[in-house]
Amino acid sequence: MAMKISDILPPFRHRLWSIALQGGATHAVSRLPLGADGKISWDYIDLLHLRESFRDHGLQLEVIEPGLDGQMHDMKLGTDKRDADIERCKQLIRNMGTVGIPVFCYNFMAKFNWVRTSTTTPARGGALVTSYDHALMKDAPLTDAGVVTADKLWENLKYFLEAVVPVAEEYNVKLALHPDDPPVESIQGISRIITNAEAMQKVLDLVPSAYSGITLCQGTLAAAGENIPEVIRQFGRQRKIFFVHFRDIKGTAERFTETFHDEGQTNMVEAIKTYKEVGFDGPVRIDHAPTLEGEDNRDPGYAEMGRLYALGYLRGLQESAGY
Repeated sequence: MAMKISDILPPFRHRLWSIALQGGATHAVSRLPLGADGKISWDYIDLLHLRESFRDHGLQLEVIEPGLDGQMHDMKLGTDKRDADIERCKQLIRNMGTVGIPVFCYNFMAKFNWVRTSTTTPARGGALVTSYDHALMKDAPLTDAGVVTADKLWENLKYFLEAVVPVAEEYNVKLALHPDDPPVESIQGISRIITNAEAMQKVLDLVPSAYSGITLCQGTLAAAGENIPEVIRQFGRQRKIFFVHFRDIKGTAERFTETFHDEGQTNMVEAIKTYKEVGFDGPVRIDHAPTLEGEDNRDPGYAEMGRLYALGYLRGLQESAGY
C-alpha cells in the first residue's frame, strides 16, 4: 500500500512528462485534451488517446482536473442553462469510466477559480510564490453575476450532486471535491461555501455515496486554520480522500503566502505518517511550487525546477515513513 506520486501535466506530449518521471512520479493528472476543432474535448476517443499517450510514456493517467470548469458556471450559479452544463458533466463521467480514468477533481467556485492578489511574492533565496491579501479585494467590483448567496450555492450544489452521483456510481468514477481557494466568505460578491472541513463533510452528507469524496488540498485547509493530520484522519477513516494536493502556506484565509513545501506551517512529516496510518493509497500531486531563479513565471506555481524540488521532498518523506 502506497500513495500514487503524481504531477499535473499537459494533455499532450511535453518535456514535463519526462521530467515528472525522472523526478519519481508514477501517475499523471491532466486537463481535458483538445479535440480536432481545437476546443477542449470530453469525447471517448480523445480521452482514450490521452490515456494511451500517457501509458506509452510510462505514466498512468489517474485524475482529470479541472475538467469542464470553464463550462460549469451556469450550473454553479443556477441559471436556466444549468441542465446543459450538467449533461456535459455526466457525459464526461461516462467517458472517463469507460476509458478507465478513475478520479474527477471538481470544485464549486462560481465565476472564477483560485484567486491570488500577487504572483511575484519573494520567498527563500529570491524564489517567487503567490500570496493573497483579502484587504486588497474589499473594493473589487461585483461580477456580472451580482451578489450570489451561500444558500443559493448550497442549493445548486445539491441539485448537481443529485444528478451526477448516480452516473459516477454506474461508471465507477470518484468525484473528488476541491475546497474553495482562498477559503474566505466571499470574493466580488460571490460566496465561497467549501471553506473548511465542516463544509466538506456537509457536502458528503448531502448526497451520500461511496463515489462522492474530497480532494484534500492541504494548503487551502491550512489557510482555513485546520489541523491537517486531524483532517486526514477525519476523512481518511471514512475512505473519502480520493485525491491530495500536497502544498503549504503561512498565514490565514484572509492573508497568506504560499511557501516551499518544506517551510510552511504544516507538519509535513506528520501529515505523511497520517496518510499511511489511515491507509490512503490514492493519487497525491505536488502543487503550487515556487518559481526558481532563471525560470519563467508566466504560469505561477507550475514552473519546472520547483516541481522537481517538491517531488524529491515528497519522495523523501514517503521513504522515511516506510510508505
